[in-house]
Amino acid sequence: MNLRKEAERRVDAKIDFQENLYKYLIVNLIIAVISIYFLQSFWLLFFVMFFWGIGVLEKFFKAYPFKDIVSPNYRENMIQKEISKMGD
Repeated sequence: MNLRKEAERRVDAKIDFQENLYKYLIVNLIIAVISIYFLQSFWLLFFVMFFWGIGVLEKFFKAYPFKDIVSPNYRENMIQKEISKMGD
């Protein structure tokens, strides 16, 4: 795969996650205020937080994959990154 296309895909996934996270926080804050002042219960807030939170976690794992951490050459990749930082 083209390196630029892969980088664009990763950036798009990170932007998508960040946008979804901001919406999640804002909507849950609004629902919390509504729950406190009008409903006097938090069942709606917990329901939305739980199920939408699963979706946010899914986007997180797509945007920040952990396959690099569990790969067999993880240590070598970290060494190469550190060497490149030291050369700058």
